Amino acid sequence: MEIIDLLSASPAFLLTVCIVLGLLVGSFLNVVVYRLPIMLQRDWREQCCDYLEIDNETPDSNESSAKFKVFNLQKPDSHCPLCNHKIKPWENIPVLSYLFLGGKCSDCKAKISIRYPSVEFVSGVLSGLVAFHFGATWLTLALLFLTWALIALTLIDFDHQLLPDNITLPLIWLGLLVNTIDLGFGVTLRDAMIGAIAGYLVLWVFYWGFKLATGKDGMGYGDFKLLSALGAWMGWQSLLPIIILSSLVGAVFGLTMILLFGRDKSVPMPFGPFLAGAGFLMLIWGPQLSAFYIDNFIS
Repeated sequence: MEIIDLLSASPAFLLTVCIVLGLLVGSFLNVVVYRLPIMLQRDWREQCCDYLEIDNETPDSNESSAKFKVFNLQKPDSHCPLCNHKIKPWENIPVLSYLFLGGKCSDCKAKISIRYPSVEFVSGVLSGLVAFHFGATWLTLALLFLTWALIALTLIDFDHQLLPDNITLPLIWLGLLVNTIDLGFGVTLRDAMIGAIAGYLVLWVFYWGFKLATGKDGMGYGDFKLLSALGAWMGWQSLLPIIILSSLVGAVFGLTMILLFGRDKSVPMPFGPFLAGAGFLMLIWGPQLSAFYIDNFIS
């Protein structure tokens, strides 16, 4: 409680702490987003080879990770994917190191993707926004974990059209736990449980309706689990606004990509990032968005 009291006494200090923490976590999220899909692919390949009773000799499709026998969130150490230069601690300071290095590897001078500092920056900003909105409470800490998970899921889905169970399933249970111990979010356990169940079933029904009508998959099962997690955190009342908002933003984004950038209409577009984005908007501005929807579309 002393920590909470200290942070409560100075909102500016709380904001600073959460922004810095968000920047640091953003650096770790870059690792998760890059490595977790590769780790899963290795695990799935190993399971398939075990089932078929054949040797697992197929290398990773990723040339950088294929160099390492052990590849997880801890090992190998952070390195340049081209020259394998081990990144020093002072080269791994969120955002600042990218600027100091001029966006290039200090050894081989290969360009560093702008995505790395962007993820760190976004994580810091969103973490600060959560702290500003909810204050110095244990709920804020829980919601920071939710925010960071949504960032990771958004990027992994964009890259691989994959929403890993390793993240979505713990989010469901954590949401139910947060509302069980009542950290002040205002969602009852009953509403959270209905939200988790309804969140999964709504998209499951849509998926099968679309599949029966068109013979195509409209979305993946990971989307069901992500909406279930959001329902577990924010209650069943949040589901309709999240679905409407994510569908609207997804449609606008898809049309923009097709009309302005010539995206092939037959190429599937991940829905998870729009669910995650809509979920975060509801997390911060849920009452205002719900009131706007009711006033303009129902009243």
